[in-house]
Formats: sequence, structure tokens, C-alpha cells
Amino acid sequence: MTRDPQAQPRPAVFFDRDGVVNVSPGPGYVLSWEAFQISPGLFDLLRDVHRQGWLAIIVTSQKGVGKNLMTQADLDEIHANLQSTLRNGIGSGFDGIYAYTGTPDCPHRPKPDPEMILTAAREWNIDVKRSWLIGDADRDIEMAVSAGIEHTIRVRGDNPIGFPATHTVDSLAEALAILTRHWSVDGKAPD
Repeated sequence: MTRDPQAQPRPAVFFDRDGVVNVSPGPGYVLSWEAFQISPGLFDLLRDVHRQGWLAIIVTSQKGVGKNLMTQADLDEIHANLQSTLRNGIGSGFDGIYAYTGTPDCPHRPKPDPEMILTAAREWNIDVKRSWLIGDADRDIEMAVSAGIEHTIRVRGDNPIGFPATHTVDSLAEALAILTRHWSVDGKAPD
């Protein structure tokens, strides 16, 4: 995709993957597409993010690659199948996927380092200040705050809460309701 350097920066919703985009695998890793379960409400949330004209970016830790539990090709296949499923379901997928794998050649740094968000912001011309992050762990929220994101949504799950988010929800439907209220106040509700 060609990006116009003169274009106005756009906001984005940054998504953690496991526990947000897909159902949390618990203490282990999602090692195959067959084990990947898309979270209820993701289609509606992603569709409305794009209707709003915002970008949707995954920022995820996938250390199963670095631990040799899966290959980079396995991870790429999971993400390709996710994108294909989303495009078939709602006509669009995520604009970008950034993954820290823990391998020596990985270009990304682990959460809560804000590098993945800052790299995406540079590559996609994202207005970080107006952006949001949806995560399920302290490291997700800390990463967002370190990157300059003021609005965070924590999806309550198995992880203990030690670092507060702006909002805490039990589902992606609740996260969408919060974003919809924000867009309505901003005067730009989705069609």
C-alpha cells in the first residue's frame, strides 16, 4: 500500500491478539489455525473501526516462535487465515500485524516496550494521541501509555489487573459500545 506523506495522520485501534482478537489459549500458545478461535464480536468491532475511517492494527507477542514451539511460517499461516476469514466475513481485515516472536532476528521488541506501536504509527501515518488500544494484560496497557495512547480498553480475562486501563470490559461488544460513544461525541458516528 502506498502511503501519502502529505495525508493527515489517522487514528487507529491497536489490538492485542490472544485474549482480544482470538479467545485466550490460557497459559499456552495458539500454535495452529485449527486452535485459533476468533473472539465473539470481532467482526462487528473491526467493521465499525473501518467504517469510522480508522486503521486496525494488531500488536502481539508470539514467543512460541522463539521457543521453537511453532515456526514463523506457522504464525504467518495463522495470520493469513485470520485475514482471509475477516475479508470473507466483513470485506476487510487488519491493516497491519506486528508480532514480537522472541527470535534473534525479530525486528520488534517485547511488550511493554512501545516499539511495535511506534513502528506502526510511523509506517501507517497514525495519530497516536487520538488512537485507542484494546488489550487483556498489564503489558498491553503499559505499552499503549508509553507510546502516548491515552484511551485504553482492557478485556477482562485470566490476567491479574495491576496497571489500570481507561475502561475495563467483559466483551468486544462492550468495547465497541465505548468506541461508538466516543465517535458519537466526536461527531463522527459510523453509518
